[in-house]
Amino acid sequence: MSSSSRIVGRTLARCQALQLLFQAEACGRSVADVLAGDYVLSEGPLDEYGERLARGTDEHRAELDHVLSGAARNWSISRMSATDRNLLRVALYEILFEDDVDKAVSIDECVELAKAFGSSDESSRFVNGVLGRVAADIDNGVDVIEAARKNYEDSAAELASAAYGDEDDCEYAPEEGFAPEHEDFCYGDYETSDAPEWAREGE
Repeated sequence: MSSSSRIVGRTLARCQALQLLFQAEACGRSVADVLAGDYVLSEGPLDEYGERLARGTDEHRAELDHVLSGAARNWSISRMSATDRNLLRVALYEILFEDDVDKAVSIDECVELAKAFGSSDESSRFVNGVLGRVAADIDNGVDVIEAARKNYEDSAAELASAAYGDEDDCEYAPEEGFAPEHEDFCYGDYETSDAPEWAREGE
């Protein structure tokens, strides 16, 4: 897959989505903003499915990152290379939100793109392992988004407890329902506060 002329169909669409997400992250903008201005594709024109993947992945990025964080095992999102984490986001979005694509197809495509564009020779094994764990949870009936939400809430509660102590022991304990307003994600040389919507609303 060293030549872009060999990338066709939905594989090309996924590659384009990866490039759009990479550019959006690098300049701290949304995919919608990138698409509204000048953007670069190794091969065009922009495929309709590629645009749908890029927009959808960007819109659900916080949820996807929480799911990936739980499956990555000792690898925070910020420690991943920009290419690897955006490949994972695209594949996970496809698995969770595109009903007409089989999980195995999404994983295989991500692995092949990681072989071509990943940050190292280990990228393909890494993304295969992370996505394989997510797929196994789904096959076992786990609602991975809900599980990620629960993990986020538990982590927020632990942070609050560590900062303020137990309510019974502290005169100035926080009010019920207290949680940090956002979680900071670090991408390269810049940071964004991008908690999932359900966390911001305290649902």
